[in-house]
Amino acid sequence: MNKTPLYTTLLWVCCAAVPLVAADPAAPGPWRSLLQDDSAPDWRGWQEPGLPAGWHVAGAVLSKDGVVDDLVTTESFTDFELELEWKIGKAGNSGVFYRGTREYDHIYWSAPEYQLLDDANAPDGRSRLTAAASAYALYGAPEGVVLPFDHWNKTRILVKGTHVEHWLNGRKVVEYELQSLDWKSRVAASKVAAYPDYGLAKSGLIGIQGDHPGTLAIRHVRIRQLP
Repeated sequence: MNKTPLYTTLLWVCCAAVPLVAADPAAPGPWRSLLQDDSAPDWRGWQEPGLPAGWHVAGAVLSKDGVVDDLVTTESFTDFELELEWKIGKAGNSGVFYRGTREYDHIYWSAPEYQLLDDANAPDGRSRLTAAASAYALYGAPEGVVLPFDHWNKTRILVKGTHVEHWLNGRKVVEYELQSLDWKSRVAASKVAAYPDYGLAKSGLIGIQGDHPGTLAIRHVRIRQLP
């Protein structure tokens, strides 16, 4: 008996039963770590080409103590989701910048900021507009969500087109639309009105503020591109 036609038929049936799974173009990209166990190759100083003096990496934790150069990524990002955990010292003040550009003296002249703060002891904690997880000087975050100094907080930042979300410890605390009438009015009434290109870039660097005194530690930094 010639088994070739039967074998061919069975092979065709088996192959047809296996669905073809194509990548979903609307799905986010894979997560990518921005911090290694003992190095930070995806980061550089705002002024220095490598990791600036005063920043340290050990046990997959990036840390600093005192005033140091700001950090920025070596790569620009457009639409993304960023996650990290951070722990700040007593009265500490720092921030995460996004879509920053390099044509100015400081990254905060162009980049919106997710505030990292010890609300209970830092002066900026007296206003919700400059408290932890706020969109600095523009959109305030509610009180009682950030943990005390020397405790690990979890941050998530989502930026897609003009839409921005700030999350803190599993709770969405800020949501806004870049270039909306509300956003423009808030910019005009704030200190960032002095920077004409503030928040206008559609793609840019992610930064970590270092130019304030105090301690800061960051870990579990990862990012994924959004379609």
